[in-house]
Amino acid sequence: MKILIINGVNLNLLGKREPQIYGTLSFENYYQKLKNYYQNVDLELFTSNSETDLINCIQVSDGVYDAIVLNAGAFTHTSIALSDAVKSVQVPVIEVHISNVYAREYFRQTSFLSPVCKGCISGFGLESYRLAIESIVKKLL
Repeated sequence: MKILIINGVNLNLLGKREPQIYGTLSFENYYQKLKNYYQNVDLELFTSNSETDLINCIQVSDGVYDAIVLNAGAFTHTSIALSDAVKSVQVPVIEVHISNVYAREYFRQTSFLSPVCKGCISGFGLESYRLAIESIVKKLL
């Protein structure tokens, strides 16, 4: 099984950025924990602050991966283009968020991705990624 994790805008700053919301662990360190936990799963990571790069990554993923775990960061709430990219591929996409976006500012409570994703996991810290992967591994999609 091959799963792509895509992290969007500002997620390269995890561990430094707003630790009261996002924690103190970098995603690189958490990613190593995921790889150790899911040794029988081929996990790959793509991170970019560029909306165009994220769209291109989603488009070329079709037929290459069994699923995508996507945390688009703030693009979740602003990017119709990213939503269109998800809608245009057959590979299932699970939207994840570290914080509970529905308990935050009003503008974070609207997602252009949720309607086109297979599911959404929000508010479990970095474990949101593991929960998404677990749902893929257990074939809950």
